[in-house]
Amino acid sequence: MHALLRALGVVVLIAGLGFIGQGSRSFTYSGQGFTTRWFYYGVAMAVVGLLLIIFSRPSDEP
Repeated sequence: MHALLRALGVVVLIAGLGFIGQGSRSFTYSGQGFTTRWFYYGVAMAVVGLLLIIFSRPSDEP
């Protein structure tokens, strides 16, 4: 279960970074300018991905 959550966290983090790049015009897909919606969605997704990675660590308790 920990490996699944960690893999999901990595995927969500990469997708979030992609949305941040899309929103900040680092690369444009649809030809639009800076769209804060994409940027904020990316930040939210990146935070969720990081939290999934952090909380997916196995606990030291038996």
